[in-house]
Amino acid sequence: MADLKEARVPDIGDYQGVPVIELLVAVGDQVSQDQGLVTLESDKATMEVPAPFAGVVRELKVKIGDELSEGSVVALIEAQDAGAAPAADESAPAKA
Repeated sequence: MADLKEARVPDIGDYQGVPVIELLVAVGDQVSQDQGLVTLESDKATMEVPAPFAGVVRELKVKIGDELSEGSVVALIEAQDAGAAPAADESAPAKA
């Protein structure tokens, strides 16, 4: 089993207490690196908080209306090994 890692709000400038206006993923969702997890809305812009790595969302730490700042934990993601490939290729055995 892969490690659970925290996905945190990256540097968003001088903003503090920026509200979450949309959840883009749910627990159990497969995410790719840089995929949006939540949308924040400041006075001047909306911004997505990206997944810092690929994996499976195991826990969301925020809900709509929560106020986040740089470094806030958004989700716990079970990180996938870069070399791990889906087992789908093995499901097609060679024909005899």
